[in-house]
Amino acid sequence: MTRTDSAVGRFSRMVVLALAAGVALLLPDPARAQAPREYKDLVYATVDGKDLGLDLYMPAGVQSPPLLVWVHGGAWRAGTKAQVPMEFVQNGIATASLDFRQSTEARLPANVHDIKAAIRFLRAKASEYGYRTDRIAISGASSGGHLAALVGVTNGHKELEGTVGTHLNQSSAVQAIVVYFGASNLTTILAQSTPFGLNVRKPALDLLLGGQPEQVKELAELASPVFHVDRTDPPLLLLHGDRDPQMPINQAHELHGAYKKLGLDVAFDVVHGAAHGGPQFYAPEHLEPALAFLRRTVGH
Repeated sequence: MTRTDSAVGRFSRMVVLALAAGVALLLPDPARAQAPREYKDLVYATVDGKDLGLDLYMPAGVQSPPLLVWVHGGAWRAGTKAQVPMEFVQNGIATASLDFRQSTEARLPANVHDIKAAIRFLRAKASEYGYRTDRIAISGASSGGHLAALVGVTNGHKELEGTVGTHLNQSSAVQAIVVYFGASNLTTILAQSTPFGLNVRKPALDLLLGGQPEQVKELAELASPVFHVDRTDPPLLLLHGDRDPQMPINQAHELHGAYKKLGLDVAFDVVHGAAHGGPQFYAPEHLEPALAFLRRTVGH
């Protein structure tokens, strides 16, 4: 068997799996099986003399793909836009991965202001790069999942929109949210945490909020997606490991419950045996439902 034959065989198996999962329209055909086009370090805003950048990945051979905005994790104080899963790009979804101000530079809501500015920038530049912006999804992992959820459920919130960037006439709204093991309620997270989790979370919250949640209750509530959920919020998919020692799975349950209470579009994929991150989250049994969710919400 030649390498080409082997590749075709692997692709055929991918198509069969995708058809079974109902996500075929997001999978590239053989003509698209090329490297994505990459646009690195696009400056979406400048704050206090510092450029804020994003990396844009356009799937090869896909006309007008949907757009996913990716928010990296790192306890709100670390990480970079280089930490981006490429699985979505490989399945036909343009992906923009962001840098934003860390909690070591500025407290919340600075990071939220930056992310919303990036979404406005991406809408303003859509015709230049060729993705769709009528339906945008936002996603992230860990602290990035928290920020993605917070941005997703606070469209138009004056205190969280901010005035960062030069495209304030554009909308920062998103039409779908995918949260990988993120926080949703900073007023309950410490009570739910393991001792290991507390060692990570307490210093991280000091930097993010300028104090512990009970000391800065109003800011902790402002930073908690569960306090913002209303009937206008977009569809939500939550993925969380049931053995996560760092981010309590109850955080996902709380946001799931807030959506269910209002009868909103929500799904919860418990990743059995998974801890805080890992390859299980992008294995076919969890990637395929995520792709199906994105196809249904932003892929048409």
